[in-house]
Amino acid sequence: MKDSIPEAPDAKLFLDLIKGSRRVAVLTGAGVSVASGIPDFRSPEGLYSKVSPEIFEIDFFLRNPAGYYRIARERIHVMTDRKPNPSHYLLAELQEKGYISEIITQNIDSLHQQAGASEVIELHGNASSFSCMDCGRRYSRSALERLLDIDEIPRCSCSGLIKPDIVFFGEMLPAEAIQRAEAAAVEADLFVSMGSSLVVYPAAQLPIISRSSGASLVIVNRDQTGLDYLADRVFKVTLEDFSSQVLAILDRES
Repeated sequence: MKDSIPEAPDAKLFLDLIKGSRRVAVLTGAGVSVASGIPDFRSPEGLYSKVSPEIFEIDFFLRNPAGYYRIARERIHVMTDRKPNPSHYLLAELQEKGYISEIITQNIDSLHQQAGASEVIELHGNASSFSCMDCGRRYSRSALERLLDIDEIPRCSCSGLIKPDIVFFGEMLPAEAIQRAEAAAVEADLFVSMGSSLVVYPAAQLPIISRSSGASLVIVNRDQTGLDYLADRVFKVTLEDFSSQVLAILDRES
């Protein structure tokens, strides 16, 4: 919608806030990848409108791995075929220029890394790799799908069940990732949330941790979030357009 696209002054204000901060941490959610053709979860056209949320529950996977992989091949594995959009490129460029430090993501699509970002903290794992639950052997997507062509339940050479390297509901987040994310939140003097509804914990706790540690909080999202009331500034925008405008300002400055 035309009125959801911000005026350039908002993009400039956003960039000025980042450039005026000592250390910036950014949290990204599913909304950042929508423009790459990856649906978010909770919107009317989101993933949960097409598949049951239980597919992301560890109990469902362990009970019915064949059912999980039937859905995953069509809905989840293809995420890694997508290409970065302006939001991914914006954050990678801001990081390269030294304006932001860590990028913390709830996404499992690797698009931040494809866009050139480093220091990406993946809270929910990665959809492009898989591991044996018994011996820990790692498998690529192509190797995993070759096994699925043979049997609907992929088994390791040790006979263990192969699990995607994503964090299911009911599992703990990777300890190292959450420790790094919490440290980034504490050390930041500006915490930016982009494309996250901020309703899934413990990720949604990070802006609260940062705010309570003295940081300013900026939220950039199309829809209202669970923490808008806590933010110093909310940009309610279409992320692709907003990021393109910020990139245009950066290009003019260089």
